[in-house]
Amino acid sequence: MNSTATPTISASGRSSLIRLSLGRGVLAIAWALAFAAAHDPLDAVAVILLVGYPLIDAVSSLIDFRAVPDGPERRVTAVNGALSAVTAVALGIAGTTGSAAAVLGVFGIWAVLSGAAQLAVGLRRRGPVLGKQWPTLISGGLSFLVGATYVAKAAGESPSLDVLSIYATGGGVFFLAQAALLVWKARSLP
Repeated sequence: MNSTATPTISASGRSSLIRLSLGRGVLAIAWALAFAAAHDPLDAVAVILLVGYPLIDAVSSLIDFRAVPDGPERRVTAVNGALSAVTAVALGIAGTTGSAAAVLGVFGIWAVLSGAAQLAVGLRRRGPVLGKQWPTLISGGLSFLVGATYVAKAAGESPSLDVLSIYATGGGVFFLAQAALLVWKARSLP
């Protein structure tokens, strides 16, 4: 099997991935709006939102894992789900310290690792059935790069958490684009 082989996926699996991408997109944008309004000061509401964002990813990874029954990308999806669950705990701890630098550092590390996982899954799913995955690939690459900048900013002076809402909005837009692409591709398949 080459590195771009597409997994076999049923019509119900495609539908599940469409709903998943749509749901993740809407949730990411809603989270971005809520976090933009609640992150300053870094209080209990902000920490709950911080914990919730990677938990959305963890649950989404589980749904994705179940929707695609075959393929080596399932291992990457499972690892990403576990990483997101651990990140939720780490963000909760970082958030309770009240340190924007700690939160930005943890979030940045997670963005790098989950972006790499997203790239790996997108590359494995580049066949015609799942629509070449360009939104997933762009989003994964950007997550990787932006996460690295967050880690660097966390070490600098006066790191700001404003950037997290922008990150989530961008991710939401790419998930909505992926959902639209999957719907378009599903219409052309038997």
